[in-house]
Amino acid sequence: MSDLKQNAPEIDALRQGMDWDETDILRKQILIDSTFGDSHPGSAHLDRLVQMAADGVKYSGAKPSVFTVTDMCDGIAQGHDGMNYSLVSRDIIAGMVEIHAKANDFDGLVAISSCDKSVPAHLMAIARLNLPSVFVPGGVMPAAAGGFTLEQIGNVSVKCRQGDMTKEAFHKCQQDACPSCGACQFMGTAATMQVLSEALGLALPHSALMPVGLKFIQNAAKAAGRACVRLVEQNIRARDILTERAMKNAIVIHGAIGGSTNALLHLPAIAHELGIDLDMRLFDELHRKTPFLVNTRPVGEFSTEMFWYAGGVPRVMLAVKDLLELDALTVTGKTLGENLAEIEGELVRWEGYLANYGLKREDVIKKLSDTGAIAVLYGNLAEDGAVLKYTALPKEMQVFCGPARVFDGELSARNAIIEKKINPGDCIVIRYAGPKGSGMPEMFYTTEALCADETLVSTTAIITDGRFSGASRGPCIGHISPEAAQGGNLALIKDGDMISIDVPNRRIEAIGVDFESRRKGFSYAPPKESGILGIYKKNAVSAMKGGYMDV
Repeated sequence: MSDLKQNAPEIDALRQGMDWDETDILRKQILIDSTFGDSHPGSAHLDRLVQMAADGVKYSGAKPSVFTVTDMCDGIAQGHDGMNYSLVSRDIIAGMVEIHAKANDFDGLVAISSCDKSVPAHLMAIARLNLPSVFVPGGVMPAAAGGFTLEQIGNVSVKCRQGDMTKEAFHKCQQDACPSCGACQFMGTAATMQVLSEALGLALPHSALMPVGLKFIQNAAKAAGRACVRLVEQNIRARDILTERAMKNAIVIHGAIGGSTNALLHLPAIAHELGIDLDMRLFDELHRKTPFLVNTRPVGEFSTEMFWYAGGVPRVMLAVKDLLELDALTVTGKTLGENLAEIEGELVRWEGYLANYGLKREDVIKKLSDTGAIAVLYGNLAEDGAVLKYTALPKEMQVFCGPARVFDGELSARNAIIEKKINPGDCIVIRYAGPKGSGMPEMFYTTEALCADETLVSTTAIITDGRFSGASRGPCIGHISPEAAQGGNLALIKDGDMISIDVPNRRIEAIGVDFESRRKGFSYAPPKESGILGIYKKNAVSAMKGGYMDV
């Protein structure tokens, strides 16, 4: 413990007003911080994992203290202004974990969460605090009947609106889509960030995307409590693990799993906490070298539960180990290479669960393409860059040119698609949706409306300074920087301007537009925002740098 305890005699007295006794005062103190709460299925079950992690800490002779800051759900925030609060919630959760740790003088940290903003928030806090730390991924729910997964709700909703599905059938999909607690069942942002926590070396081997209904996830939480105490004893701190080598490993694995574009917001924000400037070109460079291997929804066939049974992150790491930094340290106290050597023989154990579904490992983990998931584009529309998940892109859309249809908000664009006001070959432009514009909401409903239209999905593009859901599919380019609210060229686009997208050459351009001429007399006054969203918009950095608050 630090001198704070010696300088403040109230500390021992106050702690003994709870469940502490004099012997607990002398033990190592471990903060267990989770997002447990009744906020959504990804967090409602975490109390049990918290208790198991606390048991692991106790059995190792240390004293656990349980804190929580629950998170919001992007799915529940869809379709209203609540989505504007999604990205800022990441920074606020990270800040609260920092407050918990600093105000209470802990020796180590176990962080437990499942979902889109909570996992990166915890990883940012771990990097910031530099305590001996272990992250516990909160696992995933199973797929519904027939392999139905939650991200399909948007698609069937559009079909219902357009009269291609009955209301009764749609309500049945709603009732069945989430059979239990846990993160969503597809390789969206929640699943991607669980995977990357393990790829960074901060989660125990094969702990990402565990099925919540099995006892193994509880065992993993208990093991994490023990591992944290060992790290304290060995004085292995977060920044001993979170190095540039770890960042490279995470980007490679991101390519191999076909991960969410939102990781390009979160990994740079984590790197920023370490003083590392993560160049977006590194994503493009490493994804070009990394095969795409994981056949999970939204672009593949299976739920993420099947991915875990097939061997999960370790199995993918073994497949691409020539691209990995195997000497990177992990929370086991061993290197990544040592971990893989130990676990390789055990992975076959879980393949028996695949047999229950008539599947083999090779059905789930196999080469789907020679390159990863992400392309980073540049051009006069995105001088600082833009992001595309090309594993979800129809091949005929790799090279595209079409007239702009400009919208200053997502819902108006979505309604235009549903009302058949978008023509094949159009380029839908959604602007003022970046961090400074509206907080950087995701464009899930618009992309699902597009993908539900068989004519538009292979002919029509969406470009935005906002972001996309990890569930998004189709020709969607986001994170355009500089954003419109900062005076980026996206703000100057007019209906009918020709937009060119060239994925092989990584270009996005407005053809023949004299931006300098249009800029004369142009002005934009962002709407004044009070509260935390106003603070975020004022202080947020570019999406291509991570969208964090620079305060």
